[in-house]
Amino acid sequence: MQLRWSRTLTVLPTLALAVGVTTAAPAAADAPTVSSGWNNFSCKPSAEHPRPVILAHGTLGNSIDNWLGLAPYLVARGYCVFSLDYGQLPGVPLFHGLGPIDESARQLAAYVDRVLAATGAPKTDIVGHSQGGMMPRVYLKFYGGADKVNALVGLAPDNHGTDVNGLTRLLDLFPGAKDQIDKFTPGLSDQIAGSDLLNRLNEGGDTVPGVHYTVIATRYDEVVTPYKSQFLDGPDVRNVVVQDLCPLDIAEHLAIGLADPVAFHETANALDPAHATPTTCTSTR
Repeated sequence: MQLRWSRTLTVLPTLALAVGVTTAAPAAADAPTVSSGWNNFSCKPSAEHPRPVILAHGTLGNSIDNWLGLAPYLVARGYCVFSLDYGQLPGVPLFHGLGPIDESARQLAAYVDRVLAATGAPKTDIVGHSQGGMMPRVYLKFYGGADKVNALVGLAPDNHGTDVNGLTRLLDLFPGAKDQIDKFTPGLSDQIAGSDLLNRLNEGGDTVPGVHYTVIATRYDEVVTPYKSQFLDGPDVRNVVVQDLCPLDIAEHLAIGLADPVAFHETANALDPAHATPTTCTSTR
């Protein structure tokens, strides 16, 4: 096992494709189930916010670290908030989102059912960062999620994959490295532009009927590139670039999910469009 992982780690630097890796210190292995008011399965949605919100972390993230900013922000605004871990690999604690995305989508399906059963809500809203903004689309399209999800909000989602500013093309020069990534960290290879999973996901259209989609992107994204590849095309889609709302916003791929007030405000607007307010450089709602 140690030798296997040492070989794999020699090729991972070619993947700045660590989509959604967090800069926060890893959560302790025995982190409490309820974290700062979220993941509270006794929470009942209010009339004002009748749907629970499920947060899906990015690659190499986890259900705590990825959401130390946004989860409390939404809890303070009256939402029942939950977050899951997905895409775990054996022997790799804390850093998730590396397993096959099809399997991750099935994990999300089970988690949605658990949250809906606990809260009594008929539908949920999902907010995801990076892979966590794209992976739920697999659930929506292939695993029955469209009937259980009202809205999907993607923060820097890799909806059409990434070329990591052209770095993924280097894999064509090292087929052995590509084979190792496919074998040992399939969740990474699934996110490369042109992957079989992404082709299957986007064939026939980016969206499914009945779900409201919001994409929140940054021009300074250095991981999911080109940044406009994050956008969706469909009848119920809003694509947002944070610099169009606040030219001074310098958030890049990680910050837009971890701590960007402009992105957080747009997320709140997407979850409650009837009470949306203009997003500016000073938005704090």
